Amino acid sequence: MRRRYYSGSDLSRAVTIEDLRRMALRRLPSFAAEYLEGGGEDELTLAWNRDVFKTMRFEPRMLKDTMVVRTSTTLFGSEIASPLVIAPTGHTNVFRGGGDAALARAAAAEGIPFTLSTMSNTRLERLADEAGGGGRRWMQLYILGEKAVRDDIIQRAEDSDYEALVFTTDVNVPSLREWDRRQFRETSKLSLPALLDVALHPRWIFDVLVPNGMPKLVNIADFFPDELSSSDRALALVRKEFVPNVTWDHVAELRERWPRKLLIKGVLSPEDAQRAADAGCDGIVLSNHGARHFDSCLSPMEILPEVAAALGDRLTIVIDSGFRRGSDIVKALALGAHAIMVGRATLYGLIAGGEPGVRHAIGILTSEVERVLGQLGCVGIDELGPHLIRTNPTMPHAQPIGSVRS
Repeated sequence: MRRRYYSGSDLSRAVTIEDLRRMALRRLPSFAAEYLEGGGEDELTLAWNRDVFKTMRFEPRMLKDTMVVRTSTTLFGSEIASPLVIAPTGHTNVFRGGGDAALARAAAAEGIPFTLSTMSNTRLERLADEAGGGGRRWMQLYILGEKAVRDDIIQRAEDSDYEALVFTTDVNVPSLREWDRRQFRETSKLSLPALLDVALHPRWIFDVLVPNGMPKLVNIADFFPDELSSSDRALALVRKEFVPNVTWDHVAELRERWPRKLLIKGVLSPEDAQRAADAGCDGIVLSNHGARHFDSCLSPMEILPEVAAALGDRLTIVIDSGFRRGSDIVKALALGAHAIMVGRATLYGLIAGGEPGVRHAIGILTSEVERVLGQLGCVGIDELGPHLIRTNPTMPHAQPIGSVRS
């Protein structure tokens, strides 16, 4: 029987992340939906990020007392209620007005960290106030052509008591997102069909456009006031400033400059994981950037066991890309990850229901983690290990992405 999903407007009826996804896509005009869902080129990696979990199956242990199951764990010496971190996402406010703050508030309420993007629409100094204070805040950093820009963001993040700096390494060579070419007739100017589709989404217009217009890249606006005065100039600026000369010298510079936790995001080889440890990084994020940039790329899950076996006692290992179920999360934890970054999953909740929707998404994933732990015969994350996973070496064929977005 074909699985059925809920796609209405009653948040309480959403029982899976897929339900929230379908609710979210109903609210968005096509260009915003493609920005949320799209991947690079043929989107093979986008499909593979989900398919890879099909190669891994659980081997449970029976007759264990699992009356009380704990989903909490320790991350950088402090407890988090669930093994989740909200990933950095740029232009979040294009999905829902005040999106950055809503995500941060939900993360704080649910006892997990939130990561703000360099390309966010909320100034990093204002986030704590807009999010109601409290919570664990991480700052994501892109290295742009202007050194003064990154120096400014690092200093501001330090002054604003951000716990960690997350340096993203995997976007400085431009990607080819073909959906982008189809939605826009030229740089950041929507095609006529896309404009007509915007008109068919009045809820989005009155939530996003009417209050503030198109969101701005406020964290770098002081350096590029003219270029960031309009969305088309902003996109051209970003393409110009992402230059492909980022090297390990930048990591050494950041380690010397940043006094708190430093994570390198975009690691996809054991060799790079080793170099990050040798460079004094506190953690890595195994990531293919949600398949948004580099197609025909492996999933972070494929290298996780090797990295964890070699470096799990030297580095905090965070992983992202493709996580939609509690079972996905438990598989990663069993194979050696310390926490999972979730991006699209919590964005679906944001779009479907604002801050309550984000909390609902976190709650869905946490309850699924708790259930899977109990079914495995584990009362806590510390009891997980690779002995609970059987891997099928036959990799399933990546389905056309239409089947993923259906």
